[in-house]
Amino acid sequence: MFERASGKKSINELARSLEIRDGEIDYVGRYMAKVDYHILNRLQDRPDGKYIDVTAITPTPFGEGKTVTTIGLGMSLNKLGYKTVNALREPSMGPVFGIKGGGTGGGRSVLFPMEQINLHFTGDIHAVETATNLLAAAVDNHIWQGNELDIDPSTISWRRTMDVEDRSLRELSIDLEEKQKGVRTQRTYQTGFDIAAASPIMAIMGLTTGFEDLHQRIAEIVVARDRSGKPVTVADLRATGGLAAVLKDAIYPNLVQTEEGTPAFVHIGPFANIAFGNNSVLSDRIALKLGDYVVTESGFGADMGFEKLMDIKLRQAGMKAPDCVVIVATVRALKMHGGAYGIKPGKKLDPAAVNAVNMPALDVGCENLRVHVENVRSYGLPVVVAINRFPTDTAEEIALIQRKATEFGATAAVSHSYFVDGSDGGIELAHVVQEVASTAHVDRVTYPYALSDSIEEKMRKLVRSIYRAADIDLAPAATERIREFTAAGYDAWPICMAKTHLSISHDPDMKNAPSGYLFPIRDIRAATGARFLYPLGGTMQTMPGLSKEPALVNIDVTEDGTITGLR
Repeated sequence: MFERASGKKSINELARSLEIRDGEIDYVGRYMAKVDYHILNRLQDRPDGKYIDVTAITPTPFGEGKTVTTIGLGMSLNKLGYKTVNALREPSMGPVFGIKGGGTGGGRSVLFPMEQINLHFTGDIHAVETATNLLAAAVDNHIWQGNELDIDPSTISWRRTMDVEDRSLRELSIDLEEKQKGVRTQRTYQTGFDIAAASPIMAIMGLTTGFEDLHQRIAEIVVARDRSGKPVTVADLRATGGLAAVLKDAIYPNLVQTEEGTPAFVHIGPFANIAFGNNSVLSDRIALKLGDYVVTESGFGADMGFEKLMDIKLRQAGMKAPDCVVIVATVRALKMHGGAYGIKPGKKLDPAAVNAVNMPALDVGCENLRVHVENVRSYGLPVVVAINRFPTDTAEEIALIQRKATEFGATAAVSHSYFVDGSDGGIELAHVVQEVASTAHVDRVTYPYALSDSIEEKMRKLVRSIYRAADIDLAPAATERIREFTAAGYDAWPICMAKTHLSISHDPDMKNAPSGYLFPIRDIRAATGARFLYPLGGTMQTMPGLSKEPALVNIDVTEDGTITGLR
């Protein structure tokens, strides 16, 4: 257990350090607050700070320290005298109680207050859950009450949600009564639960720019079709205002801090393997006005959260590209990709295999790093590789990764020890990132596909350029969705591929840098309101399941109310 740092501030002191005024903030206890996004009106003429995104190689199931690196880099830049703000997603309680045991960093590079952020926080995810399930109830109730809109129950596409991992809720049959002309008929339709991070309303909250935009996006949500084939929307159900009311407080970004007192906006929590994997547009926009440097984090690898940052979040919001992209790598993960040993979710690591020096495997595994560096460079952005150093890593192993990274196109590769040493463990990394972010000029971003491409061509270009596949393999259901969504006018939307995070491919067992394979797409869903399409790659599920020994068995509360086991 690490001692907690002494740099923490009260939330009002933290707000004053960012020049946030009293009328622009709503305090939630001593260490958390909601910031009114209308602060952007006052700050509209202030130039944006430098924007740094932290992504990673393809991780092991245990993660490679991307959040630790994001938080630590923000603390190090702050220590160097640059006004720095972190911007991260809210942790889902699914992985908190599943495999990770916490989503706020670790060691001496951690957010505060860690326990509250990991659990109920300020209620944002609960609001998303409630709004999603309220809409599902409204659809069923409308049919029961007479079905004025003539909804065809077999076409209901709106799914329920909850913020836990429960595989038994993936598929459900709902029995309801439809009353028509005084006659009641029993109807059954197939649906299920998604984890809250995969809810379209979570995506809407991440992409919205304010209440007016929120109303419009909610109104656009398609929940079903009527018997003539016409889409039925939230606006048709007259539910827009009620859902917006549920989400009223959740739209405001949350201000917290790191253990060393660096300000951090933590807001909205979509997964990168089944959603767009980044924090909210509003929190980024506010942070960029308040800080000289903003360090954000994209979920999982550069084939996932970073790609979706570029192709969905920033593209849709019209925001600038990052001034520097940091790719986190570890010796242990690259050795795994090189075949030194296997890692399975829910199974403990073999210390002897993980810690043994294996230079041939490390050399082979660096091919995974190459793909991620090339992915970021393909957009025209500068890359710095951050090697999250473990105590057992050798100088020879670190040197090999550094040499390979620069060969692949990274500007530099620097190791850090944020977990053990806090901000002091990555001063060199902060210097390098600051220099790259302040001197690099992104003239033009190159995207893997044009928004004017057809749905099929978007998916084909994405899997070829980012996943290194030979082509897509469309199931009949996916082909039918392409026809349906093109007719509906959704073909101009970006693609948010739902796939495993444990491989560049669709198959978690295909490690390192697979290429030339077929990428199967079994179905495609439309995130109406969020305005993107999400194909389901391989066997990817939108409701995860718990592992054999989930993290919840290690979490407890002591007599004095202290929560243990979350780190």
